[in-house]
Amino acid sequence: MFAGRKLRAASPVTGLGTSPRTRIRAGGLLLASALLAGCAGAPVQTMSDTRQTIRAAEAAGAERVAPEPLAAAREGLLKAKQHLDRHDYRAARREAEVARSHATEALQAAQAAGRSQDPR
Repeated sequence: MFAGRKLRAASPVTGLGTSPRTRIRAGGLLLASALLAGCAGAPVQTMSDTRQTIRAAEAAGAERVAPEPLAAAREGLLKAKQHLDRHDYRAARREAEVARSHATEALQAAQAAGRSQDPR
């Protein structure tokens, strides 16, 4: 009955066959699920990362050497918080990411200024 046919074992992880088409479908479903899960919730980690970058910029002296991007970062984080309070998570994430970009710019400017003033 099975003479000449190779039997494929089911994957121990998924229980599915191991054909390329099956693996692609399973991978696609996994990727789609991960993307939806990442977009659906509150951007708590993104906002935390932004706050930490702002604090690092402040500690590095960005208030003195890069006040504009630092102010933009603070304002963006405030807007993100307002969106978060209204449960508009997509807008909150977007604002937090822009704010983090400004904070990173301020941090890099402060670090560059610190290196140029270092007498070593």
